[in-house]
Amino acid sequence: MLRSLFTSATGLTAQQFNLDVVSHNLANVSTTGFKRSRADFTDMVYQTMREAGGQSGPNSQLPTGTRVGLGVSVAATVPIQSQGTLVAGNGTDMAIQGQGYFQVQLPDGSTGYTRDGSFRVDGTGKLVTAEGYAMQPEITIPPNADTVNISNEGQVIVKVIGQQNATSVGTVQLSTFINPSGLRANGGNIFSPTPASGAPATSNPGTQGAGTLRGGYLEASNVDIVEEMVRMIIIQRAYDANSKSIQAADEMLATTNGLKR
Repeated sequence: MLRSLFTSATGLTAQQFNLDVVSHNLANVSTTGFKRSRADFTDMVYQTMREAGGQSGPNSQLPTGTRVGLGVSVAATVPIQSQGTLVAGNGTDMAIQGQGYFQVQLPDGSTGYTRDGSFRVDGTGKLVTAEGYAMQPEITIPPNADTVNISNEGQVIVKVIGQQNATSVGTVQLSTFINPSGLRANGGNIFSPTPASGAPATSNPGTQGAGTLRGGYLEASNVDIVEEMVRMIIIQRAYDANSKSIQAADEMLATTNGLKR
């Protein structure tokens, strides 16, 4: 009975963690480029009472043995890398269709990676994120630019006031990873590589496995509200069931203690 109390407690802890993941997904339903996560679980160590294949008598062998599990633990949180819906944005907005991340320079000089393509022009003409992180390699828009267009191949084409022909001022480059789910989330839509993600491979959009760009669009979050609400209901029922198990074990323990009187 004491074992069942602790086993059910691991179930409560796991479902609380599961709810935390779902809540984070729902909180970021409007976050540009956000990828929802899924909590994965694994069963904990088993206590073996009789080993499978052991001798149960002089001429008999146990076919399965007797083991009891000791609960559940969180194995991982897995980002779901499905494509988000494209929504219309500003002229300097970009959406990646397929694999890849934009490169930005962080305040400490390192390179961060993001799917958030809501770029703006700062006071020096550079394309920067909402937090002011400059795109890498840097692309500068002339101060007298009339229109800005971004091709599927990443060419940033600018038409300057007074000039008839448009010119290219740079090419957006994307970084891909062997295992993007292994990236470390730093917050602010910024990711950093880890040994699990592998080193970044940088290329032009549409080459070497990188996706293409859609200028003037943004990639919306891939969170499905209905799916997350269904998961929340399942979590609540699982939490209730584990609570009932604790209650039942407690009542059985109380009955056992009452036998001593």
